Amino acid sequence: MTLKEQLESALKDAMRANDDVKKRTLRMVLAAIRLAEVDGAAVARGVKMDDAGVMGVLQKEVKSRQESIAEAERAQRPDLVRASQEEIAVLEGFLPKPFSVEELENLVREVISQVGATGPKEMGLVMKTLMPRLQGRAAGDQVSQVVRRLLQ
Repeated sequence: MTLKEQLESALKDAMRANDDVKKRTLRMVLAAIRLAEVDGAAVARGVKMDDAGVMGVLQKEVKSRQESIAEAERAQRPDLVRASQEEIAVLEGFLPKPFSVEELENLVREVISQVGATGPKEMGLVMKTLMPRLQGRAAGDQVSQVVRRLLQ
């Protein structure tokens, strides 16, 4: 079962259970996925998004809600903060478990030795090799900080 099918199934379950937060969140994510598929269909007809693409949309939606939390906190709107946190909890249920700091550092060290990088100039090469291995389990800015620190 693909990730998109899991999302659709979870939406049906949320509708049966009358879970408004989950229902609203999953509808928004599925709409974002359909929009991305339509945008991709302009290039190639009949494009269906694979799990990696769906995961990218999920991560984008989580990031969007984190930004919404920051805005709501500045506006002193605890109701909006709580709503966004509930939506993030729903979305994170479909994302893989993130790497711990130690796991990420070990993977970065492995890639650095694999590509033979010796300094900050090779950061692009390390990132290019590393990012496909992460499969959405670490944020790009977090990864770049670890790579930069280890290449110093």
